[in-house]
Amino acid sequence: KGGARTIVEPHRHEGIFISRGKEDALVTLNLVPGKTVYGEKTVKIDAANGEKVEYRVWNPFRSKIAAAILGGVGNIWFGPGKKVLYLGAASGTTVSHVSDIVGPEGIVYAVEFSHRSGRDLINMAKNRTNIIPIIEDARHPLKYRMLVGMVDLVFADVAQPNQADIVALNAHHFLKAGGHFMISIKASCIDSTSKPEAVFASERSKMAKSGLKPAEQLTLEPYERDHAVVVGEYVPAEAK
Repeated sequence: KGGARTIVEPHRHEGIFISRGKEDALVTLNLVPGKTVYGEKTVKIDAANGEKVEYRVWNPFRSKIAAAILGGVGNIWFGPGKKVLYLGAASGTTVSHVSDIVGPEGIVYAVEFSHRSGRDLINMAKNRTNIIPIIEDARHPLKYRMLVGMVDLVFADVAQPNQADIVALNAHHFLKAGGHFMISIKASCIDSTSKPEAVFASERSKMAKSGLKPAEQLTLEPYERDHAVVVGEYVPAEAK
């Protein structure tokens, strides 16, 4: 065949990899080899024992977390064996990669309100046993409290004006004290009349009031316009 040989190296965030070949790409180790989720490319590597190892290419234009990682986010606060509550799971494109990263010992509780997207999410979870699909409204965590255990990270991409409150409410129920959150903010969903920087600043101050202590903010350019990711630690009122 010839051509450049692809090699896969671990990224500094555990459970994530970079494939280096003709084009470099962010990849995750496929939890279900031989099955793709949304038509993504795969990279197969010969392992030392002669078997093939399959990775799935993670497209930052289709995933806010991938965009944040390629943008250099300091810490994502999840990895192999971790438990993640994912609010705004949609059809599960990003959720599938989070499922790869946390692996068979981890869990992704994926909450999506739209029944149409939820169908895709449920179908995907049939093959990926570490995903618990929850077709509910993230504004009402009591409705799914019997399904969700305590988690290490709450990730949110719900595009609601009161997103900070939604995350705080879910953190209060399910996030370990000292656990972390990652919120994707689309400025126009919160206030289409203000400058994005002003919207992000006001969202950070809302978070701080509800025990979510922002530690880092990162723009998602060039992958998304007027989006930022805010990452931080949850310090519940009673723990202060």
